[in-house]
Amino acid sequence: MSVINFEFRNEVLKHNASLSYCYQCSTCSGGCPVALLTSGKYNPRKIIEEAILGLQDKLVERQDPNPWLCSTCQKCVELCPQKVELTEIFTLIKNRCFEKNKYPEAFYSQGHSVFENSIAIPYSNAIITRRKTLGLPEIKTAPVDEIKTLLRTTNFEKNILEGIK
Repeated sequence: MSVINFEFRNEVLKHNASLSYCYQCSTCSGGCPVALLTSGKYNPRKIIEEAILGLQDKLVERQDPNPWLCSTCQKCVELCPQKVELTEIFTLIKNRCFEKNKYPEAFYSQGHSVFENSIAIPYSNAIITRRKTLGLPEIKTAPVDEIKTLLRTTNFEKNILEGIK
């Protein structure tokens, strides 16, 4: 049984006042490509309902439904008749998950890659050679030292790279 966390509920409502306009019509879930792909296992309406109810334990600890499945395509926001900014709420929930070290392994792997290479998926030598052969311009990325400074300043390095994982 889940316990209502009023502090979490108030934080979510304060973070995005549009949430109080949600009347649970399910338009967000009906139009969500991830909900359709997962046959409803991922359910934006359910996440919003649990956020309104302050069920932090379900959303953060158990991730039921899993907020990390949101692709941030904004389809739910576009379709919402009440103009609720759902993806902002999902981002807040993901941030709470991150603070509790509850995030997917892929998030850690991509973060580590960005820290080391300044991009999430480094280009292989074969891709670089193929681009040259095709006459495509060299791919520019941010300097690795600048990325490392930024990630250290935001405590990303401490929280991810030196964290529990």
